[in-house]
This record gives sequence, structure tokens and C-alpha cells, in this order.
Amino acid sequence: MDIASVQSRLREFVEERDWAQYHSPKNLSMALAVEASELMEIFQWVGSEESRNVIEHPEELRKIEDEVADVFVYTLRIADVLGIDLEKAVWAKIEKNANKYPSEVEHRWSL
Repeated sequence: MDIASVQSRLREFVEERDWAQYHSPKNLSMALAVEASELMEIFQWVGSEESRNVIEHPEELRKIEDEVADVFVYTLRIADVLGIDLEKAVWAKIEKNANKYPSEVEHRWSL
């Protein structure tokens, strides 16, 4: 995926609707949290194993895809608005976590 191209298309989408006035970092972070909550809501009352089996239910999986896409879109927008190089930030975070949680050490909790 070409992140810059997706961000450019999202920027055009926002500008065509004059929504940039609403896309402050504060508002985008709140929208991101709302979308993440909508994703969590899908899994709220199911067990861990049942959540893994969602791939066997195409209708539910489509709902999840929509919510994951919404979370990603708002992540892209907030990074774009703040001038964050998302690819660089992600690689840096992976490296930071690799140093924090070396593979030769057993960890009870994940990232």
C-alpha cells in the first residue's frame, strides 16, 4: 500500500467536502477512539476463540473490515494533519518494542 497516495486521496475527499475545518488533531483523535470502540463492540460479548473464528462468518467479517478501515483512515488523517511520517513512525515503534521486549526473554504480556 502506498500510504502517501491514500493520504492524498483522503485529503482530496476532505477538501471536496470542506471538512478540514473539523479535522483538528483533537477531533481526529476522538473520532479514532470512537471507531476503535465500534470495532471493540463487535467482539464485546464473545470469547477469545469465538473471535478468532469470525473468519468463518463473512457478514460479520465485513463489519469488522469496515471498522478496521475506519480506524486506519483516521490514523492516516491524524498523521497527515500533524505531518507525521507514518511509515517511519511505525518502523521506529517496532524497533523500540524489539528493544523493550527482546525475543530471548519470556514475556507474559504482549505489546
